[in-house]
Amino acid sequence: MATRDDVEIEVESADAPSRTLRISHANRVVFPATDTTPAITKRQLVEYLAEVGEPLLRVLRLRPTTLERWPNGVHPGMRLGRGTDDGGFYQKHMMRAAPDYVNGVEVTFPSGRTAREVCPTEPAVLAWCAQMGTITFHPWPVRRTENPSSLDRPDELRIDLDPQPGIPFREVVRVAAATRELLEEFGLTGYCKTSGGRGVHVYVRIAPNWEFADVRHAAIALGRELERRDKGVTTEWWRELRGTRVFVDYNQNCRDRTIASAWSPRAKPGAPVSTPVTWDNLELISDPRDLNVSTVPERLRELGDPWQDLDAKQHSLDRLLELWDADPVEKNFPPDYPKMPGEPPRVQPSKKVAANWDEEGNRTPGGN
Repeated sequence: MATRDDVEIEVESADAPSRTLRISHANRVVFPATDTTPAITKRQLVEYLAEVGEPLLRVLRLRPTTLERWPNGVHPGMRLGRGTDDGGFYQKHMMRAAPDYVNGVEVTFPSGRTAREVCPTEPAVLAWCAQMGTITFHPWPVRRTENPSSLDRPDELRIDLDPQPGIPFREVVRVAAATRELLEEFGLTGYCKTSGGRGVHVYVRIAPNWEFADVRHAAIALGRELERRDKGVTTEWWRELRGTRVFVDYNQNCRDRTIASAWSPRAKPGAPVSTPVTWDNLELISDPRDLNVSTVPERLRELGDPWQDLDAKQHSLDRLLELWDADPVEKNFPPDYPKMPGEPPRVQPSKKVAANWDEEGNRTPGGN
């Protein structure tokens, strides 16, 4: 049933037919006002996605995309859970009521289960996702093509620089610059963006010639080399071992692990945006929260898209994989993965009893 604040919008595109969408509860507050940012309504969120639609589609187009939905907005006390009662949730199965112009693609999870996920192809898809309460788009690092194996071959190396509690943003920026320099030593060009939180993400476009395991190993090799050179960096999976360092989250390159896309709002107070920036401009950011739904469109108009040329060259992982082959010691996988060959014990180090584990990281028959 339509309500008084439902509106109809026209979504136009040079590459697709004009679409008419009904935005229900358009005046609903999605992001409450803060001391430094205005309230953002559902309609304003749709308008934001239209303003950044071209560069946003550039990073989402033809990618299986998990939707982070907050149907009632982001309000104090809400959290990300399994359903709307929790506030927000991840939508991995494409809704049955999706319009016919919303394409999907079947993906396979580590468990072997499959799902048909949204695969954005035009601006109207972004608006429809917002109508359904989507705030953040989480694309896979693969693109759908006519080749059936394309969904098993990532075209992105994603380096997630995650600061531990107490680390200032300036330190993350410093580590990001060191990451860029190391990538260049290996003949790789990195593109950076704020995470929408306290971190920085660095992306490298790669040729889709390697499987997820290879890309993850390349990320481990890069992280270990950074760790060797820089005492402010760690690749320790267990939080208790990271200290006050920046964690290189190599597992963001696993199958079914996704990162908030460039230009996506984040479900945090003030509506921050995961914002692409040039390396020079990254150095100028004092508070990444200043990059939000209210400020990013004007920034885009003034500065353009820093990731405009991201697809210009596909890089090779050969040299990073040579580094991995020189020290092929496996690291822990995410907890929802099955136990993987060569993986260390999946138990918190402070709680590990050595007598209960063999040299390969398997629990011994008599282990408790």
